[in-house]
Formats: sequence, C-alpha cells, structure tokens
Amino acid sequence: MPLGLIALAIGAFGIGLTEFVIMGLLPEVAADFGVTEATAGWLISGYALSVVVGALGLTAATTRLPRKPVLLGLVVLFIAGNALTALAADYPAAMAGRIIAALCHGAFFGIGSVVAADLVAPAKKARAIAIMFTGLTAANVFGVPFGTFVGQQFGWRATFWAISAIGVVAFAGIALLVTVPPATSEKVSLVHELRAFRSRQVWLSLTVTVLAYGGMFGAFTYIAYTLTGVTGFAASAVPWLLVLFGIGLVIGNAVGGRLADRSIDRTLLGFTGLLLLILITFGLLAWSQPATIAILVLLGAFGFGTVPGLQSRIMQYAGGAPTLASGANIGAFNVGNALGAWAGGVGIAAGLGYTSPIWIGAAITASGLVVMTVAALTARPARHSATGTVRTVAA
Repeated sequence: MPLGLIALAIGAFGIGLTEFVIMGLLPEVAADFGVTEATAGWLISGYALSVVVGALGLTAATTRLPRKPVLLGLVVLFIAGNALTALAADYPAAMAGRIIAALCHGAFFGIGSVVAADLVAPAKKARAIAIMFTGLTAANVFGVPFGTFVGQQFGWRATFWAISAIGVVAFAGIALLVTVPPATSEKVSLVHELRAFRSRQVWLSLTVTVLAYGGMFGAFTYIAYTLTGVTGFAASAVPWLLVLFGIGLVIGNAVGGRLADRSIDRTLLGFTGLLLLILITFGLLAWSQPATIAILVLLGAFGFGTVPGLQSRIMQYAGGAPTLASGANIGAFNVGNALGAWAGGVGIAAGLGYTSPIWIGAAITASGLVVMTVAALTARPARHSATGTVRTVAA
C-alpha cells in the first residue's frame, strides 16, 4: 500500500473531525459566545453548505493546476480555518473560520479521490479511495469522542487547535509521501472537465449519491431522539451507541471498497438494497434495545459501504475528466445530508413520532435504489484501450 494513501487518510481524518466534533461542543460554544444553541447549530449547517460551494467552486477553479500543490493548498486553507475558529473572539469570526475550513472539504476529497486512485493499479482503485475515506470514518469512531473530551476538559478552543495540528501533520505527509504520476499532473482545462457532465451516467450517479446517502442521514440525524424516546436508552448511553454506528462505517467502507473493485454496480445495488432492508427493520423494531444495537452497526456498514463505489463510479463515467465530477459527488453527499435532515425533521414536526425519520429515510433510499437500477441497466460496458487502460463508454 502506498504511504501516500496514509497521508491522504490523515487529511481526511482531520476534515472529518472538523465537520463532526462541533456537535458535541455546541453547549460550550453557545455559552462562550452568548448565543442560543439553535444559533450555534448554524456552525454545522453553515459548514455543510460551504462544503457544497467549495466542492464545485474550488475544484473548478483549480482544474488547470497540478493536483499535488492544490492538495497542499487546500490543507493550508484547512489549517487556517480551524486556527481562526480557535482564535475567534465572537460568533461571526467563528462562523468565518468554519466556512473557510469547509471550503477545502469537498475539493480535498474530490481531488484526493482522483490522486488516491492513481497511486495504485486499476484493479485496486476503489480500495485506494476507501483507504482515504477510512480517515473520515475513523474521525467518527475515535476522533469525535476524543475531541469532545478534550473540549470539555480544556475548553472547546483546544479541540480546534488540536485539529489544526493534525492539519500540519497531513501537510507534511502529503508533501513527502504523495507522488503524483506524470499523467495525473497534466493541466486540464475547465471546459474539458465540464465534458463529464454530458454523460447521463454521471447525473444518475450523482442522483444515487444524494438519495442513498440522504436516506441514511434521514434516519441518523435524529437518532438520539429515537434511541431515547422510542428505544428507551438513557441519554448518557447515546454517545457509546453512536460508536457502534461508527464501527459500522469503518467496516462498510473497507468491505464496500473491496467489493466495488470487483463490480461497482452490483456492489451499489446490493448495499443500497440492504440499507433499505435495515431501515425497514429499524422502523419495525426500534422499540427493541438488542435489535437496535445490531441495527446501528449494520446501518453504518451498509450506508457508508456505498461511498467508495459511488465515488469510483462517477470517476469511471467521467472518462478523462474526473476531477470536477469527483468534487461534485462530494457535494452531492452533503446535499443528501441536508435532504435527509430536512425530510426527517418534517416528519417529526408533523407529529408522526420519532420513528418517522426512519421511514422517510427508507422511502428516500428506495428512490435511490430505483435510480441505481436504472443506471445499471442503461450503462454501457467498459472497453479496453490500446494501452490496456479500462475506459467506459459514456452514456
């Protein structure tokens, strides 16, 4: 395994920590700045929206630049954003820091996915992407609980200084260990990158990303309410139960990456179908504590197991212009997050109870499975070029 993949995973770990650790520190942040928790919550929403902007805007703006220097520049932006958050004297300054850090998120994962895939043989591309995304899953399992503990013991600003330090380590690792092949370093025009979006399969892949990931987050966003209000767990048990979900993320990411290298479409159909089954089962058995414990692991596994395949699929059908399409897919994940959170909230606001986000998530996932089925049935087979490189005929 190329050591450059570890460096990319460290960067992904830091970015994942930035995105999610704020959830456990909102009370401290709100108290420090004298704002309501709802207002402090915009530090999460503002981050997610900025990810979408950065995924498209920064990726498009850097298409003509060599990818390794771009990755290093994005890490510098990440460090600066988190340092500004740690230094913020007031709420607007903290929001500015969050936005700056978020802008690098989508572009880093989009460009990093292309670089990671080029570091390995063609038959291992999805696994390479999965290794990079392992940093993101590890952030959920280990980083968020530890970061929350640090913030509670030493102040929330200490957590963001620690994240900035992780960024420094990632910068050094990428600078020293990531070797970009000459073909990957070629300058590519924005017009060339935009050609990827002429492919129907690219648009179908983006739609599957929004719906499959949105379905999982429709259920997960309000999981604390379900666990305490329906399953009957104590509030103090929720963080440890979420660790089970995080373990599922790690397992699903690893297994999904290996299976996607064998067949992307079969893997995506299988994992999306199983995710739908798990959500339906959860909706029926949310009252059972033993069943819920098992379901949390499976929900994370089948939900995140689609990520390497989805990222690989859009790069495959983007042909020779994968960078912007890859960044757009990272944006699509965050659109899915927002869709699931909004739809689940609608169910609760309508008085349908704390299991309603699960059923709404199942409906969104079912839509994703339908779109994925259409995509698989209408995809044209890959052909081999004279150099032996597998290329997919755009559809």
